[in-house]
Amino acid sequence: MREKFLSLSTVGVPLDRMNVDTDAIIPARYLKTIKRTGLGEGLFFAWRYDMDGKEQPDFPLNRPEYRGGKVLVSGENFGCGSSREHAVWALMDFGFRAVIAPSFSDIFHDNCLKNGMLPVTLPAAAVRSLIDALLAAPGGKVAVDLAGQTVTGPDGDIHAFGVAPFAKTCLLEGLDEIALTLTSAGEIDRYERERKKTTPWLFLDLAG
Repeated sequence: MREKFLSLSTVGVPLDRMNVDTDAIIPARYLKTIKRTGLGEGLFFAWRYDMDGKEQPDFPLNRPEYRGGKVLVSGENFGCGSSREHAVWALMDFGFRAVIAPSFSDIFHDNCLKNGMLPVTLPAAAVRSLIDALLAAPGGKVAVDLAGQTVTGPDGDIHAFGVAPFAKTCLLEGLDEIALTLTSAGEIDRYERERKKTTPWLFLDLAG
């Protein structure tokens, strides 16, 4: 089980860039680990820090007005490039639970859903409006209601979004693929018991 995704009302973080690829999200040198923690420090590394490792003060993630925001709003084709799942892990480790964009790479989109992050696809004009509002008034709130499938911007405008019913259920109930399988543990056990009765030779321990 993982944390359920129900709704968010949080500071929105604008990343006014198109074609943000996974190498920009998390550099390749961070891919040596299979742990999902600690990757937040490398998120957008080349954009967040200068050559001396100091924070770039103008980058949104470094500005105090956007600190603690859990919704990232960015341009089209977000998550393009390689299929590294670490990109989603880095975003989540930093604290993001949703990304809003006009379009996503298919693999990145699927990786989000498998890891409990919500990718929200909105029309380009709606995303542009959200980014402009967040840039004009840093610290503005964005609300994401998964059950109602709506995003409410800082100006109060409400935008509807689509999500696959199966993915929505998994997010709302906090189920990953393993936890989803375990919900059928009783049926799996029953099948194995009956299978052993009808085809016992399949369960012989030949190694012993």
